[in-house]
Amino acid sequence: MADPDLVLRSGRGRGVLAATILGSGMAQLDGTVVNVALPRIGRNLDAGLTALQWTVNAYTLTLSGLLLLGGSLGDRLGRRRIFVLGTVWFMAASLGCAVAPDSALLIAMRALQGVGAALLTPGSLAILEAVFRKDDRAAAVGSWSGLGGIATAIGPVLGGVLVGVAPWGWRLVFLINLPLAVVVVVLSARFIPETRDEESSGHLDITGVLLAALALAATVFALTEGPQRGWSPVLIGTLVVGVALLLAFVFAETRAHSPIMPLGLFRDREFAAANAVTLIMYAALSGALFLIPVQLQRVSGFTPVAAGSALLPVTLVMLALSARMGRLAQRIGPRLPMSVGPVLGGFGLVLLTRVGAHASYLTDVLPAVVVFALGLSCTVAPLTATALAAAPARQVGVASAVNNDIARIGGLLAVAILPGLAGITPQAYAHPAQLSTGFHHAVVIAGILFACGGVLSALTIRGRDESPVAANGPADDAEDESAVADRRDAEGAKVDAHAGSSAPPAGRRGPEHARVHCGVNTPNPG
Repeated sequence: MADPDLVLRSGRGRGVLAATILGSGMAQLDGTVVNVALPRIGRNLDAGLTALQWTVNAYTLTLSGLLLLGGSLGDRLGRRRIFVLGTVWFMAASLGCAVAPDSALLIAMRALQGVGAALLTPGSLAILEAVFRKDDRAAAVGSWSGLGGIATAIGPVLGGVLVGVAPWGWRLVFLINLPLAVVVVVLSARFIPETRDEESSGHLDITGVLLAALALAATVFALTEGPQRGWSPVLIGTLVVGVALLLAFVFAETRAHSPIMPLGLFRDREFAAANAVTLIMYAALSGALFLIPVQLQRVSGFTPVAAGSALLPVTLVMLALSARMGRLAQRIGPRLPMSVGPVLGGFGLVLLTRVGAHASYLTDVLPAVVVFALGLSCTVAPLTATALAAAPARQVGVASAVNNDIARIGGLLAVAILPGLAGITPQAYAHPAQLSTGFHHAVVIAGILFACGGVLSALTIRGRDESPVAANGPADDAEDESAVADRRDAEGAKVDAHAGSSAPPAGRRGPEHARVHCGVNTPNPG
């Protein structure tokens, strides 16, 4: 495997960065902009609440259920090829959404959109890992994280503007993806070199794909519908089936010749710990982000655009700090920022208990959002970096997809469970005072859960002095299937050790690879 040598500041490097940012940003934008358009979609297509729920869930479920397939296809068939295929697929489905004459076709097109997003999302980060030289990966992925996260933040604002154009303005929410996709395809063809896992057998784990998708769909459907409709025998049976399919998936992966989720990845303590922290933190994050706009609009009297704009400081702070936190994690190791950041972010969520009727943005909302943003900025870069660093270089695509999917699953579960746990029932939703009380309970629960991610990081993530390479130098390379990758990373580790960073053991990448989960990995809380 050749050592990646692309320089970030070169023309081609900038082109690669632009293509991956626009591609992933397009999927992020669509995950948030549609929420603002839902009421207008309902009126224009005469769609009821159930149809609007599925307009959101169809996208999220196919995206989450097929992310592992997207990562595996990229590693096997070529990361650029699958990234471009996903972009074109997403563009075609977006056009279908824009011209849909009724809610049934719109839901079907949204499901197809999720398939396209599942193909392009894991490839965007895997491409950066595979093509940039080691010294530039921190800056490249940090810039990708900060700039890509803007799409999520501007989504609600942009959605409000487009929807207000006309009664059919919601169709512009989907049409805006077409020119973006064309630019992504052109940039990809011109600048992105093709990379793949040369050791892959080329066989796809179809059984694993189907079991994972069906397990996720059944489980999320039951957890979403159960608290609202009541736990009927049908929904309880659906949940049982979902859990059974999940167990069947794990069993099938242990026997598959080329598993879509190599369970051996989880034998590495760093990978398993980072993904456990991801599940906890992004459950808390998504649950809170689902309820904040509701509280601001129904209780505090904010307009939809104002409520969507309330979280813009998160993007600004991320843009300012993402690359810096990636470099800091390189120097001091990931454990300290992954321990402090979630505690700080959790405190920011708890501060949202100040938000009630007649809340002021400057005195009640903004301080909590800024504190939360600082904690999130401390965490996102080293968190996913640690998960990716623990995976062999040839499996970076599937490792990215696994981590991405775990974050989304955590969010889906939180959106289904947190409102009921906090006492936000359909009846409470109709009464602002009861809704506000439930919201305060929910952000406290979310804040505690978010902080627990920091505690878990402190107990499980290696510090700088515990890194075998940093402490003892690179180990001798064994001439096995990962020997070439080991030698490459050992060379990169020399720079890390000289700087006193937490360089990973030979055969891993250092924690310079960041990902903004609140943009890419966090599920749409619709």
